[in-house]
Amino acid sequence: GTRRKNFMCFNVFFSFRIYEEGKESIPEHPYLCETDVEICLIGGSCKSPIERFWNGNDMIYILQKATHNEESDPVEESKPDDTSYALELLPKESSGPVALSVRRAKRLISLYTMVQNPNMGHLKTGELVVLPPLGIRCDGSDPEHTYWLGAEPLKAGKKITGINLYMVTCDGPTADKSSFANLEELITAHKTMHHSSIVMTKGSAQYELLRAAALEDTIVESKSNVYVDMTWNTVNKILETPPLTSAATLNITLEAGDPGSPVYQLYRELQFLLALAEGLKTGVTQWPEPLESESAVEQVQELLTDLKNKLDRFCISENENGTEKIKCDTAAVDSSIKSVFSERGDLDFAEQLWCKMRSVSSYQELIECFTLVIKSLERGEIQPWIHQGSSSLLSKLIQQSYHGKIEVVSLSGITPIQMLLEIGLDKMKKDYVSFFIVKSGSSLLFQDYFISTSVDLQEQVHRVQKLHHMLEIMVSCTVLLQFKHENLFPLTQICMKYYKENPLNEKHVFQLPIRPAVVKKFCQNDDPEIWKVDISSGHGQKEVRTTWQVSTSPPVEHMTSNNTDLFSDSTVNGSSEERMYYIAMAKCSQVHFT
Repeated sequence: GTRRKNFMCFNVFFSFRIYEEGKESIPEHPYLCETDVEICLIGGSCKSPIERFWNGNDMIYILQKATHNEESDPVEESKPDDTSYALELLPKESSGPVALSVRRAKRLISLYTMVQNPNMGHLKTGELVVLPPLGIRCDGSDPEHTYWLGAEPLKAGKKITGINLYMVTCDGPTADKSSFANLEELITAHKTMHHSSIVMTKGSAQYELLRAAALEDTIVESKSNVYVDMTWNTVNKILETPPLTSAATLNITLEAGDPGSPVYQLYRELQFLLALAEGLKTGVTQWPEPLESESAVEQVQELLTDLKNKLDRFCISENENGTEKIKCDTAAVDSSIKSVFSERGDLDFAEQLWCKMRSVSSYQELIECFTLVIKSLERGEIQPWIHQGSSSLLSKLIQQSYHGKIEVVSLSGITPIQMLLEIGLDKMKKDYVSFFIVKSGSSLLFQDYFISTSVDLQEQVHRVQKLHHMLEIMVSCTVLLQFKHENLFPLTQICMKYYKENPLNEKHVFQLPIRPAVVKKFCQNDDPEIWKVDISSGHGQKEVRTTWQVSTSPPVEHMTSNNTDLFSDSTVNGSSEERMYYIAMAKCSQVHFT
């Protein structure tokens, strides 16, 4: 029996030595350290699954059940010389993490503790290495409903002096707030457990500001999410509203293309631009379905006729089809910001032509439109005004027409598509620049990077996509939170910095510190998604903490419950509907080796 236990201890130790052998790079896949136990080293940009209760470490081991093997406990069935104990790489094909029994997890925590104990020299595990903390997924099968067990070495310099042991339990969901803990009782229990007379409390809460949109009685699934994290010192009662002295951080994840957005028409315009760019790259263009009663050819002919009749001057007019107003949700957007979402009033000829031609529905119609324009230029029937600085082929032809002669352009192959893409790019860049300069006051910040013509057309389109994503973020915050320059300016800085260094990523979370007063009404009228209190005592290595938390979603990803889908959400306007909460508790204790 002793030999068998020692073999298991050595096996787990060598599993942990993955850290030493490959700590220059974190293994991509979990390793098998027993016949049915996987070990993963989480670190770097990967988010720790347990950080909500226990953080501050760059790396952490996670132990869980190996999903490929349904065998029972190897302690009961395996032989000491079983070769299946050897480390091997496992493919990540699991649909989700699977937990171990609490009894098994406690046994593995004991082995980890033995490996880290400098007094266990008789195990001959070699040179003692301070390992990253360990977290073990548990199945909640014990009376306390334990879902995590963890351990972390305590150090004095390079010497290991003890182990911090952690336990996370969870119950729920429930709407019965009378079952919630009492703060004074939590503090008393912490003092009793850790023999401390002085404790500190810290609160945190998370409020969701953007809900799924309801269209025609159907909830539209969206990846967009705007929520605020609040933290404050000195908690007075459970579920208290965060005070105005809190630190608040806005977290924004936004998926472009919400039909309810004030800039949805601009998004559709962008989609047509992307279709042209794709057609230029692949040779196959997905033409949009005609939405206008008039064809693009008819609209272009009307524009040219209008210019012929007004040759002596260029009329900046907002006719019905040319400069379409981008509709606003008047209930959500006040009159002071409506104009920002409207079409610019300084559209030149190329931009007005784009407004007509974005409804083209075939390659043949595209050629017909450009043929009309080029013939009018050749005959001198029009001398349209265009903005300076454009490098598009059409702009060059217009500039040449001022001198009475233009080069011959063959409207075949990809040329017409490229011509339309170029004028669309020019127009949309100016649209975005206009917003960021006028609304967010970012003229000094606005980088040539986003509007540069020195890169190829595909890259220019990619950068315009970034601009649109940034625009949707600004508009959402303006509509939702009535953002003014105080917040729009730094948010624009954050977005621009990110997108100068990274590709388009609608899943990225943009974070902005804000004054709590900005979200005061949400905190006062809505229930939080997460509310947590940390009770701590001691300092440095001797610090111990108790955490109590409620959340509307399971706080543990491997938690299984028949009731996880039964909680009812409150409505956007904060109805009195009861919300269902999961109740989680995290405790720690210390074991000293010396």
